Amino acid sequence: MRFPLIGAGALAVALLVPATMLIAQDQAPAPAAPAAPAEEAPQVPLDPNAEQPEPTPEEKAAAEPRDPLQVYADLNLFGEIFDRIRNEYVDPPDEEELIRAAISGMLRSLDPHSDYLPPVDYDETRQDMSGQFGGLGIEVTQENGIVKVVSPIDETPAARAGILANDLIVALDGVSIENLSLDEAVDKMRGPIGTTIKVTVIREGVNEPLDFELTRATISMRVTRWSMEGDVAVIRLARFTEQAFVGLERSIEDIYKERNGTPPKGIILDLRNNPGGLVDQSVYVADAFLNKGSVVLTRGRSENESARYDAQPDPLDAKLADVPLVVLINGGSASASEIVAGALQDHKRATVVGTRSFGKGSVQSIISLGPDGAMRLTTARYYTPSNRSIQALGITPDIEIKQTVPEEFKGRDEIIGEAGLAGHITVDGQEETTVGSSVYVPVDKAEDNQLQYAIRLIDGEETNPAYPPKAD
Repeated sequence: MRFPLIGAGALAVALLVPATMLIAQDQAPAPAAPAAPAEEAPQVPLDPNAEQPEPTPEEKAAAEPRDPLQVYADLNLFGEIFDRIRNEYVDPPDEEELIRAAISGMLRSLDPHSDYLPPVDYDETRQDMSGQFGGLGIEVTQENGIVKVVSPIDETPAARAGILANDLIVALDGVSIENLSLDEAVDKMRGPIGTTIKVTVIREGVNEPLDFELTRATISMRVTRWSMEGDVAVIRLARFTEQAFVGLERSIEDIYKERNGTPPKGIILDLRNNPGGLVDQSVYVADAFLNKGSVVLTRGRSENESARYDAQPDPLDAKLADVPLVVLINGGSASASEIVAGALQDHKRATVVGTRSFGKGSVQSIISLGPDGAMRLTTARYYTPSNRSIQALGITPDIEIKQTVPEEFKGRDEIIGEAGLAGHITVDGQEETTVGSSVYVPVDKAEDNQLQYAIRLIDGEETNPAYPPKAD
């Protein structure tokens, strides 16, 4: 979200997600940012019989099976090497770790996004995608080595106990956290729901430290935040977790409530440095602004990996039908973010402003392996409604606006994106990007060129042929 100036984190145990889930998430070095129990999101119809892109020659060739004898010979080779390591390596190896390392290496050899997830990593992934954690409900940062409360989250143990913004957390269960990193402190505050922890804080104007006995509860982290810039609504979507669509829906409700039912002059959907997440959430978010047509096409080797996801008319898109929309993207906007930006761009529903996106056009399935963790496997490519792949290319904005990058960040604010990752998936005949795209976003809104341009565009102070978008 914002270019990191100080560390930020949020305290929040995972709700279980299905054994197999689709994610469109990247490992871009883009900064992350701090996300109400989800109501069940509307189901988007899936039409496996809809028109699909034709397989490439490479895909057809890859579908031809090898001779089983060749496969078994290779497996015998693996077994021979494994036995030699077990018997002859200088120190007795951990056999379980050897096998897991071999599995991980096999998956990583496929592309940068396939991998093996040991049980601990799998649990963390499920927590990350659910957007819910067992914790206290405190958003924190770290300044000069001290953990500082940014704000307690409403209706959480921290808020009910009376912890306030700007409180300094100095000890947990009577043990000083002075030498802990922010992540280490956050990990100590997280834990199983129903367990207790004593939090000691120092508060300005209070002479003695204050102790709070808190019981951990399920915390839903905000992935959406909104503000009004004059008559223009700005909605920031940080991640596509299970809370994304519900957060967007509630933000729009709050905006209309604050304006006594009057629509804003326009909406800016800020997807900059949003690294992606769940495919279904990207479909729901795009569907909030569309009443028909495809949102994304997926194509994999198996029939159930190839599908078309369509938008449907509903009260939300009817409410927003006449509200102009601008989407902000940059080099850190990846995968699920690109699905949304590409769908809204192709349907001429939004004008896309900023710099080229990351370019991750593949979908990963998280496949449970029971007590042994899970595997993250690339199972499909995705295409925008106009059948374009953004793999290693990205979404090109309708209007390119660059930031004024401070001297200390120049040369370090750009990433090439998917095309810069070793072993990335290619698309036959498609060009790839060779230059970087900035991930820098100023903390001060007044210095944010992309945001300020979008506001002026909606207010009519800037004009451009791409705004408002016109259907062909």
